[in-house]
Amino acid sequence: MSVDKDTAIRTTEMHSAGEPLRIVESGYPEILGKTLLEKRRYVKEHLDHLRRFLMFEPRGHYDMYGALLVQPDHPEADLAVLFLQNEGYSPMCGHAMLCLGRYAVDRGLVMRAPQDQVGRNEDGKKEIQVNIQCPCGLVRAFVEWKDGTSGRVHFHSVPAFAFALDVSIEVAGMGKIKVDIGYGGAFYALVVDKSLNVDIRTASTAEIARVGTAVSDAVRSTVKLFHPASDDLAYLYGTIVTDGKDGYSSEPTVNVTVFANREVDRAPTGSGVTARIAVQFARQLIRQGEVRQFESAANASRYTGSVVDITTCGEFPAVIVDVGGTSYYTGSSLFTAEDGDDLKSGFLLS
Repeated sequence: MSVDKDTAIRTTEMHSAGEPLRIVESGYPEILGKTLLEKRRYVKEHLDHLRRFLMFEPRGHYDMYGALLVQPDHPEADLAVLFLQNEGYSPMCGHAMLCLGRYAVDRGLVMRAPQDQVGRNEDGKKEIQVNIQCPCGLVRAFVEWKDGTSGRVHFHSVPAFAFALDVSIEVAGMGKIKVDIGYGGAFYALVVDKSLNVDIRTASTAEIARVGTAVSDAVRSTVKLFHPASDDLAYLYGTIVTDGKDGYSSEPTVNVTVFANREVDRAPTGSGVTARIAVQFARQLIRQGEVRQFESAANASRYTGSVVDITTCGEFPAVIVDVGGTSYYTGSSLFTAEDGDDLKSGFLLS
């Protein structure tokens, strides 16, 4: 299926730490399915041409990211979201939580009673809670609220855990290396940059994408993943290349995430921070309540991460991770198609 001249999709544009988020507000047809995962399968099977229309050039680009708001089926959710990227549909997206928290508050999408919406954080600042249903589960976002204006956002993750530590894999062109595999709403391989003979502070985006993809390919061919909640979540989403600074430090640690089809996150990756904190906790490198700072190669703004609760996920010891950061509006768009345009359905140059 391809787009036609009647296609008109309206969006609001945001970003967090440089990573874009294109929020679909109107223009999609009815999305069928009783559960969010059923809706995810439906858009993949029947409406994928609209993902390409919005994410691909000339309206998007190789590293564009999107959010499609749908009706939630979780009884506590204020809204539900499907995530769009160059390859398909992500199970979780942390930078989107930081954007959608503000968006939901500013658009009046929080449906609970006012006394249940507004609380105060540890610093005494007023904040509004927004419950967002993601394919990986319910995420609770908290939006600072002052004088009628939304501000910084933090969210509490789904149960996050270390799936495996010190997994030995053979990477094409790089030999045998060790990776950790963590889950933070999505599965990631975590690898220290020096083991790949790169420095993430100076390496080009193309080089990081190359080595990160090689690691992901090696893990996918070597490790069988499992998630207690759903087989739909049991796949490797990407690789996080880090500077290796996982012990306590007041200095920020750097990581760059390569996900989907060689897409490089401009932000520190909220779900990646979640997975990295879970692995640090499993290695006893962080205690509950301690705060770490994370930055990406874009070095635009930092995310914070900390363990706020200890729990389980099936047979896995797990943690709830708090991730915080900023987000900003960048504009709004109305995307259309014109007859005779051979490129109206979208294309990608990598």
